[in-house]
Amino acid sequence: ADFALWKNAAPEHIMRWSSPWGVGFPGWHIECSAMATKYLGAQFDIHGGGMDLLFPHHESEIAQSTICNHTSPVNYWMHNNMITINGRKMGKSYNNVIKLTELFSGSHPILAQAFHPLTVRFFILQSHYRSPLDFSNDALAASEKALKRLWEAFENLKKLEAGKQETASDKELDDKLNKWLHEFEEFMDDDFSTPKIIANMFEMTSVINSLKDKLIPMESVAPSTLERMKERFNTYLTEIFGLKATDSANNEILKPVMELLLDIRKEAKLKKDFATSDKIRNQLTEMGIVIKDEKDGGTSWGIG
Repeated sequence: ADFALWKNAAPEHIMRWSSPWGVGFPGWHIECSAMATKYLGAQFDIHGGGMDLLFPHHESEIAQSTICNHTSPVNYWMHNNMITINGRKMGKSYNNVIKLTELFSGSHPILAQAFHPLTVRFFILQSHYRSPLDFSNDALAASEKALKRLWEAFENLKKLEAGKQETASDKELDDKLNKWLHEFEEFMDDDFSTPKIIANMFEMTSVINSLKDKLIPMESVAPSTLERMKERFNTYLTEIFGLKATDSANNEILKPVMELLLDIRKEAKLKKDFATSDKIRNQLTEMGIVIKDEKDGGTSWGIG
C-alpha cells in the first residue's frame, strides 16, 4: 500500500503493456529491482545514485527486492551529493545545467576559459562524493593551478636520488612523511576520502620541493621512505585517480626545443653575452614559459 508496483497507463502514455491489473507500466521502484535482479543477480556489491534517491526510491527498492529474493539486494550503497553552480542546485528546472562538453570547451556563460578534462576530474576528487560539489569558474581555475603544482612536485620527486645512509638524519620529518603515506590507504578505506589523500600530497609537496632546492638535505629522509613516496604518489595519482600532466603532450614536443634554447642561453652566459641570455629568458616568459636557474647550476622550465 506504500508505493505503486504497477501503474495504469493513460491512452497517450508511450509505455503500455497488458497485465492482470490492466494495461499499464511498472512502478518506478519495481522497475529498478527487476532490472537489477535480471542483470546483476539477487544480490550484488555496489549500488550508486544521487542522495535524493535514498528515500523513497532506494528504501522501496530494498524492501521489494528483499521480499522477492529473500536476501538483502546490495552490500554497499554509495550516494553522491548534489551538484551546484555558483551555490545554486543544478537542474533543468532552474535553467542552470552545465555539460561536460561545455566545461571542456569553455562555452558555458559562467566560464572564462576552457578546462582540461583532467582538471575537471581533479576538481571532483578534491570533494568527497557525499559532499555537495559547487562548480564555478574560480574553483575550476584554482584546481587547474593546484593540479599543475602537484604534478610538478611528482616530477621533481621522481628525479630525487636518495642519500647513501640507511636511516634518516631527521627522524621527526621522516616519521611525519611515513604517517602521511600510511594514511593514503586509511583514507581510501574510509569511504573513498580522496580529499584527505590530496591534502596529504600537498603537505608532502612542500617537503619534495625543499629537497629538490636543497633547503632540506637528502640525508634527512631515509632511502626507504623516498622510494615509498615515489611508489605511493605514482599509484594514487596515475593508477587510482587516473591523472596525468595536462600539458604532457606539449611538454614532450617542446622538450628538445627547450633543451636547445637553454644550451644556447648557457653558452651566451659563459661568454658574458647577457643581452642574448636575457632576451631568451624574457621572450620565453612572454610566451608563458618560465625558466628558473637552479642553485646547482642547471636550469629548469615549465609552462605557466
